[in-house]
Amino acid sequence: MPNLLGSISRQIEKIGPGLRRILGNMGWLMVDRVVRMAMGLFVTVWVARYLGPVQFGSLNFAFAFVSLFGTLATLGLDGIVVREVVHNAAETQGILGTTFALRIGSGLIAVGASIATLYLIQLNDRQTLLLVSILSLTLVFQAFDTVDLFFQSQVLSKITVWAKNGAFLIFAAVRVALIYAKAPIWEFATAMTGEVALGAAGLVLGYRLTGGKMFSWHSSKKRAAFLLQQGWPVILSGMAIVVYLRLDMVMLKKMQGDFAVGLYSAATRVSEVWYFIPVAIVSSVQPAIMRVKDDPELFYRRLRRLFSLMTISACVIGSIVAFAAHTIIRLLYSNAYRGASTVLAVHIWASVFVFLGVAQGPFDLSKNLLKLSLFRTITGAIINVAMNVYLIPRYSAMGAAIATVVSYAISGVFANVLFEKTRPLFYMQLRSFIPGKFWGK
Repeated sequence: MPNLLGSISRQIEKIGPGLRRILGNMGWLMVDRVVRMAMGLFVTVWVARYLGPVQFGSLNFAFAFVSLFGTLATLGLDGIVVREVVHNAAETQGILGTTFALRIGSGLIAVGASIATLYLIQLNDRQTLLLVSILSLTLVFQAFDTVDLFFQSQVLSKITVWAKNGAFLIFAAVRVALIYAKAPIWEFATAMTGEVALGAAGLVLGYRLTGGKMFSWHSSKKRAAFLLQQGWPVILSGMAIVVYLRLDMVMLKKMQGDFAVGLYSAATRVSEVWYFIPVAIVSSVQPAIMRVKDDPELFYRRLRRLFSLMTISACVIGSIVAFAAHTIIRLLYSNAYRGASTVLAVHIWASVFVFLGVAQGPFDLSKNLLKLSLFRTITGAIINVAMNVYLIPRYSAMGAAIATVVSYAISGVFANVLFEKTRPLFYMQLRSFIPGKFWGK
């Protein structure tokens, strides 16, 4: 045992301080998501059992509808702001201040747009209008995630974890209390908004405790124009991503009703809970990849290893969940949700292409290929909508699941073969599926 511990100690000492910092940051993000995955799924299932498929579907429709305007609120600036802070540390206050001002304004616009749009298409649905009105306030509070972008650039995500996990745990308890109190559905929507607001307050407090002062931030029209110029492809790309993340629920409600949305939501809550893995990994390694963009050999080696890690992780998860889908739905939800098991068994395979698509983010940012990323994403969104129009009336929630998997595959992987600049990535992504090639040079 002493020899083993000594060996481990020597291996740790060989890891450079930069890599240790990345691994530590990744660990904090993993802790954050694991806590959310475990507790969040538990509470969500409890809420789903309490509300039943129809009411649960109505709540998830409102959340999905508000999400359609989420990219408009954030302006797709996340990766761009992290990049700018990393490469222009002296201008951090101006970058953060301008980003925050832009997001406050766009958040308010997104709130009005979401309510107005729903009012036009759901004139007689007062409950849904109330739910969307409450949830849309989260679009304004998301402006405070600008603080999180600073923490990402400094590889200090543990502060974000403390802030948002604290808010999450508090409001998880609030949701349980609402169930015991037999609360109406709108109070659950209020709890969701309250969680985002408390998380924003936690970020501000964490920033202050680390010596930062939001009052020292400043904005400029010139920098705002630059960020918007850089970010518009990401805005449109993000909108396209949200289209095939959430529009399926909107189309299900219009074509099949809240019951179908409830079944689909039950399945996707289990399937999408794993999406924290690529986001946590990429947000931690992205600065390290972008810093070596001028060293092609090291740059592509790190990308290859990232793709391999993503593929093996997604395939293991997909195999386990697909095999146990019926048991998972039966144990987590009541018999009223039994139709969700087959949907889950299909939808889980979208994770393979989500993982690979997220892993491509550092390459697109480093090579300034955001317009190509936009094209791929819009193509996937168009295919998703077209397939939903055809499949949902015939196969209900299963049709939406099939459309999601196919559109993710096209936008996340196969569209790369169409362009000379991204074709090497396509071959890297395919290579990551070959046994024995994981972690290859």
